[in-house]
Amino acid sequence: MTAEELLRAAREGEALPPLSGPLRALAEDARGDWEAAHAAAQEGEDAASAWVHAYLHRKEGDLPNAGYWYGRAGRVKPAGTLEEEWLAIARTLLAQAG
Repeated sequence: MTAEELLRAAREGEALPPLSGPLRALAEDARGDWEAAHAAAQEGEDAASAWVHAYLHRKEGDLPNAGYWYGRAGRVKPAGTLEEEWLAIARTLLAQAG
């Protein structure tokens, strides 16, 4: 599954394969459920979860909190759009999942 396929499937409410917590958080975000996305991102203590957590707070407009989570993820806040970041995170996590 590509990042674009995941985004489309989540937005259209299709059934998804089993996903890691961070990818599940991205899917919930794509479905428009920020609260479920945030809860899934909070489940993990790893850098991937922190990156998604940062993205979600950036989307929410809570930039100080987002900055904290970008630091925990070892990332800097991107200059691009939220959708560009969503796709970048998904591509990275899907590639890591193999």
